[in-house]
Amino acid sequence: MSASGHLVVETGGGVLRVTVNRPEKRNALSRAVLEDLRQTFTNNAGDTSLSVAVLTGAGDKRFAAGGDLKDLEGLRTVSEAAAMADGAKAALDTIRHFPVPVVAVLNGNALGGGAELAMACDCRIAAFHARIGFAQGRLNISTAWGGGIDLLQQLGPARGLGLLGRGDLLDGPEALAMGLIDAVAPRGGDLGAFVDAFIAGFQGPSPHVMRAFKALSLGVRRGLPRAELEALETRLFADTWVHDDHWAAAEKLLSKGR
Repeated sequence: MSASGHLVVETGGGVLRVTVNRPEKRNALSRAVLEDLRQTFTNNAGDTSLSVAVLTGAGDKRFAAGGDLKDLEGLRTVSEAAAMADGAKAALDTIRHFPVPVVAVLNGNALGGGAELAMACDCRIAAFHARIGFAQGRLNISTAWGGGIDLLQQLGPARGLGLLGRGDLLDGPEALAMGLIDAVAPRGGDLGAFVDAFIAGFQGPSPHVMRAFKALSLGVRRGLPRAELEALETRLFADTWVHDDHWAAAEKLLSKGR
């Protein structure tokens, strides 16, 4: 376990676990927190032992309350606001582009910029009491960190636009039904055990295979043309086919039929 500014970072068993550790500030996302996230995901991208990453917040009240308004209140010009947005996008892009799946664990509410952070991840799961909402409109601002784009891609333009405009705060079952999150822990259940059961599906294949799956998923997310996706899929398949792990798995399966 290590501390990286406002984060707690753990690596083990093929899992990178990153926790935003500002419970006294409702895990608000200051520019320093965003920079810590950028550095952490950048520094761990080359760890070929990883199969999955988990991103969550400290405590059980907030995943992230959004941008840290105290930190951001000094931004008064268009150029200052744009620079902040670009810097935050770059930080969240290290999560979007991380070479293995990143699972956001909503231990509590994900609001505004916190919802954008959750949407930067590949999957989202939630504690029973957690809620997610794009509340930017209530402050008379729009999304800034790529989360609006992620939301519109996930839900489609009509439903996404409605959610942005209304600023709905969705509970777990509502977000699950809408397709915004992938699983909700049972009421009163052990969230840690629920997370471990969910990420177990990413820990079956060899880490380099999960990297291949993530690369293909990222290509689709980026809107690559079909021809480019097919070329990417072929290259990834060929690389995994000739790997020793494939031959070992194939031999194990074939030996059962002998």
